[in-house]
Amino acid sequence: MSLQKAQPSQTQLNRVLAPDSIAIVGASNDPTKRGYKAMMGLMEGGYEGKIYPINPKADQILGRKAYGSVSSVPSGVDMALICTPAKTIPSLIKQCGDVGVQGAIILASGFGEVDEAGAELEQQVLDAAILAGVRIIGPNTSGLFNLHKKVNLLALDNVKPGEIGIISQSGNMLLSLALEAQSNGHIGFSTYVGPGNQTDVGFADYLACLGADDNTGVATFYVEGFKDGRAFLDEAKHTSQKKPVVVYKSGSTEAGQKAASSHTGALAGSYQMTVDLLQQAGVNVVANSDEILPVAEGLSLLQQAGGKKVAVLADGGGQATIASDRISEAGLELAELEESTRLALSQILFPQASLVNPIDVAGSTDANPGLLSQCMEILEADKNVDMVFLVGMFGGYGIRFAKELAQEELDCADEMIALAKRTTKPLIIDSLFAHIKPEPLEKLRKAGLPVYASIEHAVKVMAALGERGTYLKQIERQDHKTQLAINHASEKVLSNARAQGRDLFEFEAKNLLAAYGLDVAKEIIVRHENELEAAYAEFGDIPLVMKVVSKDILHKSDAGGVKLNLVGKNALTEARDTILASCLSYKADAAIEGVLVTPMARKGTEIIIGMSQDPIFGPVLMFGLGGIFVEILKDVSFRAVPLSRYDATSMIDQIKASKVFDGVRGELPVDKNALVELLLTVSNIIENHPQISELDLNPVIVYDKGYAIVDARIIVEQESLPCQ
Repeated sequence: MSLQKAQPSQTQLNRVLAPDSIAIVGASNDPTKRGYKAMMGLMEGGYEGKIYPINPKADQILGRKAYGSVSSVPSGVDMALICTPAKTIPSLIKQCGDVGVQGAIILASGFGEVDEAGAELEQQVLDAAILAGVRIIGPNTSGLFNLHKKVNLLALDNVKPGEIGIISQSGNMLLSLALEAQSNGHIGFSTYVGPGNQTDVGFADYLACLGADDNTGVATFYVEGFKDGRAFLDEAKHTSQKKPVVVYKSGSTEAGQKAASSHTGALAGSYQMTVDLLQQAGVNVVANSDEILPVAEGLSLLQQAGGKKVAVLADGGGQATIASDRISEAGLELAELEESTRLALSQILFPQASLVNPIDVAGSTDANPGLLSQCMEILEADKNVDMVFLVGMFGGYGIRFAKELAQEELDCADEMIALAKRTTKPLIIDSLFAHIKPEPLEKLRKAGLPVYASIEHAVKVMAALGERGTYLKQIERQDHKTQLAINHASEKVLSNARAQGRDLFEFEAKNLLAAYGLDVAKEIIVRHENELEAAYAEFGDIPLVMKVVSKDILHKSDAGGVKLNLVGKNALTEARDTILASCLSYKADAAIEGVLVTPMARKGTEIIIGMSQDPIFGPVLMFGLGGIFVEILKDVSFRAVPLSRYDATSMIDQIKASKVFDGVRGELPVDKNALVELLLTVSNIIENHPQISELDLNPVIVYDKGYAIVDARIIVEQESLPCQ
């Protein structure tokens, strides 16, 4: 039997990521070897800690004393970089434990990402690490750097210390970000780790370390697949309240998910579900790889915005229009300016300037670019404005028009910097000249104002700032619904079903829901023909529905097990006979419990509420329009259980068809408050009864007052049979 992973020691892992001593197993004098490059990276980078080269065939490596084995190094080394082949790793991990090495970085591949034999070897490594008390980074990792400690085990040139921490499942993605930062010239990194197979240390552990690291301002992740998504969500809820967390999740398509799985051996779940759950935990998710660094930089510099209302200041109509389009698409708003703001702008701009957001200065700044800082100050003072976005050619007036204007732009930059120091509202600059780095823009960058060459990137940054501000506000006033006490009768029903190896019958599922206070229509289970009289007497001559009750027939309609609009006793009798015949024809050995009789629900807006136990993220709720729409439109939202009231409200508002709930074509608006309470109660039920593996309420018909749960299905997790 394999050993389980030990509880992680965060202090121990911090020592590994910020080591004061490093042993390099497989150190070499051969410039083509990784052990040589790691040594050179440390020495040339000015690493001030102790280095222990390990090579049984050399007395010295790069002028430093070499050790014949791990066992011969002094006790208590913080980290060992292991550059030797996969088959050597288990014994080396044991040696590390014997001399108190805190953690090991395993570069070798050939483990679980390759084949079953590799997976067995990987388990041996984990077992050895648990026994030895050694934390494992990798295997199959690209390496690590901590630039504030001058630890560069990637031999990566031209990376500068800064506030952005990077955890990336792709070494090439790290290289891409490093080159992009080099081009930018102002972005620096704190820590980078390639997590590899995450045999021991996983994404949640790294996030906790970056969250506690004073040198890291933003924790940034490139993720191909989570192994323990729930642990990451739990840590993200904690860390995101202290500092921004940015995630780019690859595998947004079926092809991408297959590629991610083959590359890392990790499971890649539903992309939309993953994005929803990350955002629920306060993570800023970027959709495109070229947005990772701009968004991380913007959040590092500006942290958050008070809201999502933007004032656009432009020196060209085309860019004003583009900015407005992208702002709307990103879920931001163009702020409605106060009359006093428009009046103040009119006093310094040409009469032809557009004073309705977006502001187009219409040539007012061609000979006087200093007006831009004055306009920004006026817009910043508007109480309806959360962010000010300058778009156009600032920084290039001295290039485009007259070189004498360059000094005025420098003075204008000073005024923008002074304004940024006085306000908590983000000031974001986009410039046509950003790529060539004129002095006014470089002055802004050095002072900590973000400058972008792409309107799209700038807008993504503003969207992230608005999302983070909104998240932090709701955290402050978050109202969790009081957890309902466990209903023991429902627990007994679930236990009985589990003991019988079946799921709940529909009437049992509805009784469970009713036990927690949910509105469920009255219904009668008819097991024998002579019980139809009682059902008819109960409901009378109103339209009724009849459904088969069978553990062997999951999709009742497919088996002819549902009849609608039944009026009168004869209709009930005929319907029962037809249903029984159809279902036995569909599945001859089906065990039929009886039929369920209930009144037809009146017309309303159909929605679906579903829950599944996701193997990566645990219990997850889904919400969307019900009936055929959920299959055709796939317009749904997801949240991890448990839900807060904000979670429930936001998942309703998130779907594209949410305007339907406000009433269309004369229909009354639906009862959103009742819908929120329904979602919160379902969340409570799932918490109380973890043996529920799936729940499906489809459809639920929502009215202007209340709702009707028309169909309910609850699938019970069955106990695994022991191996024979």
